[in-house]
Amino acid sequence: MSTTDFHSLWTTAAEPLSTIRAPKIEYVQLAPVLIVVGAAIVGVLVEAAVPRRARYHSQVLLSVAALAAAFAAVVGLAAGGHGTTKARIAAMGAIAVDGPALFLQGTILLASIVAVFTFAERRLDPARHGHRVDSFAAEAAAVPGSDHEKAAVKAGFTTTEVFPLMMFAVAGMLVFPAANDLLTLFVALEVFSLPLYLLCAVARRKRLMSQEAAVKYFLLGAFASAFLLFGVALLYGYAGSVSYARIADVVDGSVTTIDPALAATMGNDVLLLIGFAMVLMGLLFKVGAVPFHMWTPDVYQGAPTPVTGFMAAATKVAAFGAMLRLLYVVLPGLRWDWRPIMWAVAIVTMLAGAVVAITQTDIKRLLAYSSIAHAGFILAGVIAATPSGISSVLFYLAAYSFVTIGAFAVVTLVRDAGGEATHLSKWAGLGRRSPLVAAVFAVFLLAFAGIPLTSGFSGKFAVFKAAAEGGAGALVVVGVIASAIAAFFYIRVIVLMFFSEPKPEGPTVAVPSPLTMTTIGVGVAVTLVLGLAPQYFLDLAGQAGVFVR
Repeated sequence: MSTTDFHSLWTTAAEPLSTIRAPKIEYVQLAPVLIVVGAAIVGVLVEAAVPRRARYHSQVLLSVAALAAAFAAVVGLAAGGHGTTKARIAAMGAIAVDGPALFLQGTILLASIVAVFTFAERRLDPARHGHRVDSFAAEAAAVPGSDHEKAAVKAGFTTTEVFPLMMFAVAGMLVFPAANDLLTLFVALEVFSLPLYLLCAVARRKRLMSQEAAVKYFLLGAFASAFLLFGVALLYGYAGSVSYARIADVVDGSVTTIDPALAATMGNDVLLLIGFAMVLMGLLFKVGAVPFHMWTPDVYQGAPTPVTGFMAAATKVAAFGAMLRLLYVVLPGLRWDWRPIMWAVAIVTMLAGAVVAITQTDIKRLLAYSSIAHAGFILAGVIAATPSGISSVLFYLAAYSFVTIGAFAVVTLVRDAGGEATHLSKWAGLGRRSPLVAAVFAVFLLAFAGIPLTSGFSGKFAVFKAAAEGGAGALVVVGVIASAIAAFFYIRVIVLMFFSEPKPEGPTVAVPSPLTMTTIGVGVAVTLVLGLAPQYFLDLAGQAGVFVR
């Protein structure tokens, strides 16, 4: 693939003038982000001003309305040509408004809407002291098991702060794949990471495990953020700018003006390679790729299951979007340096995720290692370094998001006296006790396995095809082997549900409200539609696959 071919992956946009001038903000192009940020701020005010008994309904209505309005704004921008002919750099060079950004933002917003429904579910646990309860602690600040916590439960308190926290996280995720300079990238990373650390700690059941998961996520996330920030500093020393376009120009050698203050370091390849590696480490941590995956199983297991589903879906979409922009816009001239590294990461991630998942006995940990394996499959599309690689990754992320949220929504339904029954032995005979729930979960597992007629097959076929066309045929072979290994443990769970005798003391399947039913229904519908008729959505991802620069 020639350099000319590679440069066809983006369109050009006018560079901002170097002179100091009043800020010019394109509010219409930034509308999706501004709507969500505004709703998050209003949600904080709701917590301060609205009576406690009315907060839950206010927050749910506000969150769903804001996410739906933001999605409508994304559709409006795409329909107006901002994903193609009118793609541009907005907000003084900080945000890109182009096809990949709008596609990923739309995916994040749709996934967040169905995730809100699982956050709002209040019918799975029996009512306590006459009050319906959700998945979150009655009062997050109370010490687990203390009299303070018991009093909060008795009074019917609920942690409705989870909704504005989620909205702040979504706002950060919307900016992350659209960031057009390294500082915006870092700020967006922190904006969506900090709320997630808090959300992981507020489970109603197993609160100590939840808090342990949050601490692990926070500490490892802080290390990853530090690496990314240090990489940003090194890349600034290399290019004299944090702008993606400026760094790309320095890499290409097309810069004629050199800042005298940085003349000694500009163009130093050591700074470029080490800085790029550190930024990439931060992004690989967020997608859960090996060897930066160690937080994933513990956090997925300990966090409230609605949070796990939201985090597993939306964070991957945002992080892979940011990675695509970094590799395809900033560092196309370095593809011979980054492709071998990404090859190794993808191979190890696919195999480690698939092999270790076989040994798991907890359904949430099994899905965590499954997500690690899927990160490896998506990396195969990233490595392709072609337009079809971009579109295949976009499609895979859209398909994976809804399957993941739907699967974790099903996990919330299987319960015993201690709450969710996540040990695999508890799921034995589930197909006889509750055939519909088991059948729906089987559909999601088959999609994860990449069985034909599901969205998982369409997604894997797209990324493997792109990888093969991009010269990564050996990677495809490893991916197929990893998929076969992964299919074993997915089918093992299906066999356990349908061909094992249910235990008399086994768990029950809770009857959810229409909220969780909608989440699961949307997940099944997307899984089947993208599996049976994927071409329209593949074409949509293809049209959205050109970055602006």
